[in-house]
This record gives sequence, structure tokens and C-alpha cells, in this order.
Amino acid sequence: MRTTELVNGFRQSASYVNAHRGKTFVVMLGGEALAQTQFHSIINDIALLHSLGIKMVLVHGARPQIDEALSIHGIQPEYHRGVRITDEASLKVIKQVVGGLQLDITARLSMSLSNTPLQGAQINVVSGNFVIAQPLGIDDGVDFCLSGKVRRIDTQGLQRQLEHHGIVLLGPIAASVTGESFNLTAEEVATQIAVKLKADKMIGFSAEKGILNEQGEVLAELMPTDVHKLLMDISAADVMGVGIQMFLKASVDACRNGVARCHFISYLDNGALLQEMFSRDGVGTQIVTESAERLRRASIRDIGGVLDLIRPLEEQGILVRRSREQLEMEIEQFMLIERDSLVIGCAAFYPFEEDNAGEFACLVVHPEYRDADRGSLLLNNIIGQARVRGYSRLFALTTRSIHWFLEHGFNIVEVNELPGKKKQLYNYQRKSKILLLEL
Repeated sequence: MRTTELVNGFRQSASYVNAHRGKTFVVMLGGEALAQTQFHSIINDIALLHSLGIKMVLVHGARPQIDEALSIHGIQPEYHRGVRITDEASLKVIKQVVGGLQLDITARLSMSLSNTPLQGAQINVVSGNFVIAQPLGIDDGVDFCLSGKVRRIDTQGLQRQLEHHGIVLLGPIAASVTGESFNLTAEEVATQIAVKLKADKMIGFSAEKGILNEQGEVLAELMPTDVHKLLMDISAADVMGVGIQMFLKASVDACRNGVARCHFISYLDNGALLQEMFSRDGVGTQIVTESAERLRRASIRDIGGVLDLIRPLEEQGILVRRSREQLEMEIEQFMLIERDSLVIGCAAFYPFEEDNAGEFACLVVHPEYRDADRGSLLLNNIIGQARVRGYSRLFALTTRSIHWFLEHGFNIVEVNELPGKKKQLYNYQRKSKILLLEL
């Protein structure tokens, strides 16, 4: 990595370090992830997040390990509605598998960290009866036996451990108030904990980089309704593993119950967890209650962000230079696209009431975000504002983006088509093209 890449990456991550400090993350690590060679790197990255002041709850699964162990013991798995039926013989094997994995994870988090980025760190791993279970019971005449579901979460107990800087580690086995043990799904445990703790994030892993579209590209962001439709699509669901489907269903439940963001990343990509948490665009799929991007009107607090965005184009002569003082007076004329507190797009709307017209000006989109037609989003918003005011025309001046405006319905016109006040300010040396959109 070149020095500039390191510096830029570190600077970009700094805001996320501050934003995440003190927040609560619930990480769901399925049995498939635990079976990978990258497992130790993921555990080290979880420990790194903890060292940065993030409260971590780690919930692990064991689905493939349980299947393998049951097969070795000659026990044929039984399912009803996709849920494992757990008899006493199965539970005995499951408890051994889950207990072994929990010890392995604890050992990894407790080991000497001399060969990791956390040399000298002391990490306390806490497990316990924070989850109280109850039996699933009988459905359509089928007894689920010792398969269970979450009855109650000891939220105060979990909070206490997190406040004392421990990593809480839980598996899919939980006890009931009668002292019996039940086999739960790790996805349900993670979801219920995330909801009860009002966690800021729930994070899951799969072999894929995230949720893919038909072209095999990662979908960076989905709303719960999008995920629900995806799961209802039989053809899409058929290509997903059971673990993926269950985590997506869990994400929808979590988002609809107050968890703002659920992240889905690959356990095969080294450092995927860190890239997802500390870069603006991430590497996986986010299931979110509201978009990470939002369109809004600018305020005086946005001066710095707008200046950072427009200065490079002013220096190249593409935009007419605005002083900070001028921008402060005009800032309320600007609309912004903001992504995680970074201004990635802006445009201004100047009214000319006496001419029943408006000017669309200072359109800029951050160089790294020009692939999603955000300029059109800003233009459409300002067209809407102009129509609300009853304007009949919207005009723009440009030296470089003529074709973009033509593609959006503008026509090239002469100077005399400008409103009177704008005509007096027209710079004949700059020779900007004048484009007009009839509303």
C-alpha cells in the first residue's frame, strides 16, 4: 500500500472510530464461518473492535458441525418447517459440539496476542445464562421436543458485562426456568439480543460478499421490504443457503424492531469486518431502516462540506469561484446529498420571481459517487421546487456539462432568454452555454 492510500484510509476511518465508540454490536458468527481458515482473523478483528471501545456481543452457531457430529453418531436429523427436531440423544451430541466451539472461541480471544495487532491487550470473555429458553412445543401434531425459542433476555446482566468491558459470548443452547436445556437457532438468539439491547448494529457472515443481484454484483443497501420480497422470490431463495435465509429473516425482524443497520459480509474476505465498519462504502450488504444517504436542504453548518466539494472544480475553472462569505449568504439555496455525514453532492436553486424562472446552479457530485445518477436526483428535486413556486422555466449555465443537460430535456438558448438580472451578470469572456428547461 502506498503512503497516500494508508493516510487517506486512516483519515476516512477516523470518523467511524469516533462514531462507533461506545456503541453496541451483535455479531452472529455461523458454524460455516467457524469452519474456515479465516476464522482466527475474524476473531482478531472482533477483538480489535472491542479495543476501540465498541461493546461486543458474539453469538455463534454450529449448524454444519452439529450435522457432522450427528452423522458420526448415526443419528438422522429430522426437520419440520425447516426447524430441527431435537430429541434427547441429539441434544446430548449438540451440547458437546456447542460447548467445544464455545471453548475454542474463548481460547482464541484469550490467547497470547503477541502475534496480533492487540499485543498486550487483556480481553475478558463472558458467557452465562443471559438467555432464558422455552420449548417450541407441538406444531401440526409434530413435537419439536427439545428445540426451543427465546423466552427472555437478561438485558441488565448483559449491559453490566458490556459496561465492564467484557466481550459476551453466547451459543445456541439455553436453559429454561425449569432447568432444562433447549436447542435454539443462533439467528434468533442474536436478533433477540440485538433488539433488547437496542444494539446499533447486527452483523452476519456468509461465503458471498453480500446479497447479489442477477448480474452477480453486491447490493450495497437494502430496505427490510426489499429483503422480504427477495425471500419471497422462490428462484432467489433456492440459490441461498439455509444460514443466509435465516440471517436475512433475522435482519428484517431486527430492523423492524429498532436495530438501525444489519450488515451481511463474507467470512472468506480477510478484513471484511473492518472494511465494512470503517469505510464509507463498505464491502457487503446493509439492511437498513433508512438509507445511509439522504437528500436535504443545506444549513450554515454545511459550509465546510460544500466548500470541500466545490473548491476543486473552482480551481479547474469549471465553476465560478464563490467566497466563503458569499456561500454563507446563499447556503439555504443549496440542496445536499449526504452520506454518513459526508457531503457527496450539491446543487443550488436561485429564484427569479419577476421572470417566473429559476436557475439550477453549482451541480457537483463527489468523484467517488458519480455512478448512481445523483445529479439527476438533485435536478429532479429542484425541478419540483420550481414547479411548486409556479415557475414556467428553469435555466442553467455550463461550460462542460452541455450534453448532460440536453439529455435531461434542456435546450440551448441565447443570452436574451435569461432573466433581466441574470443577463446583466452574464460573463461574455467565460462564454457559458445557456440551457433552458420549459416547465
